Amino acid sequence: MTGAFLPLVNREHRVSITQQIFIGMRTAILSGVLEKGSRIFSWKDLSAQLGVSRGTVKRAYDLLQDQGLIVTKGRAGTRVSMTLPAVPLESLPPVRASQGLFYDFEEAPQYFQLGIPAQDQFPAKAWHGAWRRAIAIQSARPQVYPDPQGLLSLRREIAGYLATARGYRCHPNQVFITSGFAGALGIVLGAMGFRGSKAFVEDPGFPRTRHALNQAGVETISAPVDREGVNIPGSEREVRFAVLTPSQQAPLGMALSVARRAKVLDWANAANAWIIEDDYAGELQLTGRAAPALASDDKFGRVLHIGSFSKTLNPGLRLGFLVVPPTLTEVFCTFVSCLAPAGSIVAQQAVQDFMAGGHFYRHLRRMKTLYARRKTLLVESLRRELHPGVRCEFGGALSVRLFFPGTTDDVAIAAEAQRLSLGVLPLSPWYFSHGPAKGLLLGISNVRERSVTTKCELLSRLISAQTHG
Repeated sequence: MTGAFLPLVNREHRVSITQQIFIGMRTAILSGVLEKGSRIFSWKDLSAQLGVSRGTVKRAYDLLQDQGLIVTKGRAGTRVSMTLPAVPLESLPPVRASQGLFYDFEEAPQYFQLGIPAQDQFPAKAWHGAWRRAIAIQSARPQVYPDPQGLLSLRREIAGYLATARGYRCHPNQVFITSGFAGALGIVLGAMGFRGSKAFVEDPGFPRTRHALNQAGVETISAPVDREGVNIPGSEREVRFAVLTPSQQAPLGMALSVARRAKVLDWANAANAWIIEDDYAGELQLTGRAAPALASDDKFGRVLHIGSFSKTLNPGLRLGFLVVPPTLTEVFCTFVSCLAPAGSIVAQQAVQDFMAGGHFYRHLRRMKTLYARRKTLLVESLRRELHPGVRCEFGGALSVRLFFPGTTDDVAIAAEAQRLSLGVLPLSPWYFSHGPAKGLLLGISNVRERSVTTKCELLSRLISAQTHG
């Protein structure tokens, strides 16, 4: 089709005539009604055809030209561009992350969902105050590029927290503010040049960690987990690093034993390898005193420690931290300055204010007490409702694990449960090379006394339908 196309114009519409012309022409071009290279009315001719001012049409054409949709070629007239998007923008489907790796984004948390803090016990008043002060402070400062390593005052608070709560003494200059665990892992993989190398991952272990390493071109090798935690195989050679959850193994929940901690650190030193410590739960360990960070025992400078505020404050912050050995600070400073500078300075300022005011530490103490109570409540309800053939394990972790007999399809049970707003996860995808256990992972943070029995009854019926069919 050529210039005979006329966009519809409604003079009584709230949208300006310029925008109506722009949208109409843009839709016609991207949908193929106006073909590539076809000649269209000049803006003067179109203004006459539509009976609107030339300036109105000229502004619409300028917008089309800015987006590369039309070109003006002097005597050759105005034409549709020959280089358009291959797929009309309006027809692009929403892109989703790999199915099974993530909950639905932006959805309200489901009952039993893992990885989120309690929604009903957050110190909102103190949190709002921290944000108000952060906005005021940063608004009054010169508008300059902030330190790519992160706000120094926040790095000092984090260093103090690690010394007090995790037994790990480090200098603020070793601390880098990141976009959560994933951001920190990406920084480590890039700065250390790990693409094309081999890495140990726990088996069972966090599926997204293995997936992330594979995405980064890393070959992953399973390291089996038993009652003492991960056991690094001695037969593997040329492994450059390991990603571990030593303080609270994901998903089984045990802390790495003293003997295994020493073995892991000795392996890294002897093999000239590195350990990425995913301290995802921090001090939120519910039985006895929290196991110290593995980095606190590191005498060789081989541990890169990653922490996050996702499970303690809010996953929406996308805020975490990475602590590197002193020998690596210059390498990492250069890398983050070029490719991964710290994010929102206002968010950093708010978290710093929240920590400096003591609110963070009080919040953690309350959450440990609350989560221990909610775990007890959940376990008691599960024991009443579940079939005797389903085994329940809990320990000091932030989840409860259910193990099924035989070949029960835990993936199917989890999918059906999620359709009923029960955010359980299947256990079998966490196993990589050994025979997978069948079961479910249940988060405890948002269990409620008034509803836990009803939710456990519903889950029990779903499990029984699959196991006893």
